[in-house]
Amino acid sequence: MDAPNSHPPFDILLVEDNPADVEITIEAFRRSHKGNRVFVCRDSEEALDFLFQRGPYSKAATAPRPDLILLDLNLPKKNGVEVLEQVKTDPRMKEIPVVVLTTSDREEDVSRCYKVGANSYLTKPVQFDDCLKLVEDIQQYWLHISKLPPKNKTGP
Repeated sequence: MDAPNSHPPFDILLVEDNPADVEITIEAFRRSHKGNRVFVCRDSEEALDFLFQRGPYSKAATAPRPDLILLDLNLPKKNGVEVLEQVKTDPRMKEIPVVVLTTSDREEDVSRCYKVGANSYLTKPVQFDDCLKLVEDIQQYWLHISKLPPKNKTGP
């Protein structure tokens, strides 16, 4: 059995337009000292370009298939649910865990995200330390406790 920390670094895609939330999330991953790589997309179109390796992300080196997607709902251009729908309906990406990480605690948002295929739905806390703890908990569960699907070697 592998040691708990014997995995290679994971690739996380953070889809978030709020600079403060980006900073908090990156800081939480940095503090964990696990070496995971966090790629940031600040709107829905950029996220879809990254995931489908289009435009500036056409090379796999600039847009590796993420092991985990952290997705805000309130994004410029398209909302996060539209991104989630495209990820979960694409056979190359539907197995990637998507954690919706948003300020909305509306029941209709929660229900819609799960119907479309979200793997988890979490409401962002207001306090900085609580945000750090939540991101650390996400990382611990999704990247260390759970078993992630293998990366698809034939495409995005």
